[in-house]
Amino acid sequence: MDAKGLNFSCTRCHTENGHQVEGRYYSTPATTNHSLAMPVDSPSRIACESCHSAHPHKDRKNSTILNNHTARIACETCHVPLLARKKPTLVWWDWSTAGKFKEGHKYIVKKDALGKVSYHTKKGDLGWAKNIQPEYAWFNGVITHVLATDKIDDSKPVRLTILHGDKNDPHSKITPFKMMRGKQVYDPVNKTLVVPKLFGPKGSGAYWKDFDWQKSVAAGQQAVHRKFSGKVGFVETEYLRPVAHMISPAEDALSCESCHSRNGRLKKLTGFYMPGRDHSKRLDRIGWLSCLTLLVLAGLHGVGRIITSKGRRNS
Repeated sequence: MDAKGLNFSCTRCHTENGHQVEGRYYSTPATTNHSLAMPVDSPSRIACESCHSAHPHKDRKNSTILNNHTARIACETCHVPLLARKKPTLVWWDWSTAGKFKEGHKYIVKKDALGKVSYHTKKGDLGWAKNIQPEYAWFNGVITHVLATDKIDDSKPVRLTILHGDKNDPHSKITPFKMMRGKQVYDPVNKTLVVPKLFGPKGSGAYWKDFDWQKSVAAGQQAVHRKFSGKVGFVETEYLRPVAHMISPAEDALSCESCHSRNGRLKKLTGFYMPGRDHSKRLDRIGWLSCLTLLVLAGLHGVGRIITSKGRRNS
């Protein structure tokens, strides 16, 4: 990070103890220690606040307002305005279209305008994008995942990552995420995701050799000791990944209007009042009544000054 500046390596923040690397999202937050200690002094730290403190904005006119935001807004929300600003990122992967060949049983490989592979016989259709806006959600640092043993609802896209936290959770913050969508093979009878076997010798069921999803899933499920009905289908899935890198320079951070507006970035996060985005008829009436009252009082004050000044001149 910042090769021309601090030039941090990954292990500067992602410290480890007995091969337990800090900074992964499993069942507990990465850290609750928001101190100024560097990794060598506090091996559990991994949050922005660990180095920048919970009040990082200094020497600015609106520092107090910005620092108040850190209680419920993740640093990355403002400081990662766009994802994949230089290199494209994968946002779509459709396994259901894999297995197409040219004449002579040769692989089909296509590339898009960004120079990335948009179709491959072994992988199906791939979608890439640059400069994409993150998704936003309340998040307390805990993620659980849909497992191969879990029943799924295949009538709609299956969310593979379950984010924990909400607006009523004091440990939750509005956090940016990258959304990855796609279609993947599953068991439509047992209503479960499956583990396909992708690579191996021909005749072993490996999809990248035999290109038979039924054989691939049968071999994969047997290897992991899971049930398989013998039928395969494809279900659309969604995967949210927390955005923790790709920090922009301070001057590129989001402006107030990016969120505090009717069609701002947080328009999908409902259930709480946000100035500039939401409005209340009662509050609007109170506001207009206050303005009108102030206007009337100012007018009366002005008239009173005029009358009293005339009285003093006549006397």
